[in-house]
Amino acid sequence: MKKILCIGDLALDVIAQLKESINYGNDTASRISTHPGGQAANVSTWITRTNTRAQLVARVGNDPVGFALISDLDKYGVEHLNLMRSGRPTGVVVILVDANGERTMFPDNGANADLEVGDLPPLEEFDGAYLSGYALLDFRSREAVLAMVKKIKAAGVPIFFDPTTTGAMKIVSLEEVLTWVALMDGILLNAEEALYLGNSTDIAEAEENLKKYTPLVVIKLGSRGAMGIHNNESARVAAVTTNVVDTTGAGDSFAAGFIPKWLETRDLEAALTAGTTLAAKCVATVGARPPLN
Repeated sequence: MKKILCIGDLALDVIAQLKESINYGNDTASRISTHPGGQAANVSTWITRTNTRAQLVARVGNDPVGFALISDLDKYGVEHLNLMRSGRPTGVVVILVDANGERTMFPDNGANADLEVGDLPPLEEFDGAYLSGYALLDFRSREAVLAMVKKIKAAGVPIFFDPTTTGAMKIVSLEEVLTWVALMDGILLNAEEALYLGNSTDIAEAEENLKKYTPLVVIKLGSRGAMGIHNNESARVAAVTTNVVDTTGAGDSFAAGFIPKWLETRDLEAALTAGTTLAAKCVATVGARPPLN
């Protein structure tokens, strides 16, 4: 059984599903729920649903939320070492979900900012690594995470990078993000992120531009499926039809479907299909994790 290392973040998601447009400066009717979250943690839980083992590198604070999040990982069978440290509190992400299921996120990285290269486990048993962009975008963890990337590359383990949203990326220069992309064996991003990093208004041109930095470019297209290119091979697949309830975690579940299948087959179309299939299951429920039942 293959095993994937997931590096980045573990947090609490506070989701507000809006029943109407926001009444700024006043009350807005909503349904509020809390869920375990964090991009890398979400990917790790979905990976366990693909007959693949997952191990998470992240941090939580020494607080009740941190204890609860670790307990939840254990229920999914996600492996981890010492996630809890005193200092910063556990990270929290506030998520607004509109009537169409589209989400807007307000992340606070919390204890994840304190990642150290010593958090990296021995690499001999890993077949691949997933890296959340939040770990590099936070200047407090950036140096440690870049040191992790160096060690992972030296061990010959392929790294797949999700740079996160354009809003998050804009806190650093485009040129700096592209230097990170150049370190990776593959990049997974949505159309908006691809156009931004690919410096184009055309998705195909953006894909070609990004191919100059990394051999594998995968672009998630939401309801239009997904596309990818690896060296001279390209593929595109349709989305899986489903009832969209909440798009939170859609990209995370896609990565969890794509990466194991790609490592197993090196078949781009099959890997894209695996990604869209898992994402369809995610968006049909509230929250970013797979159901435990």
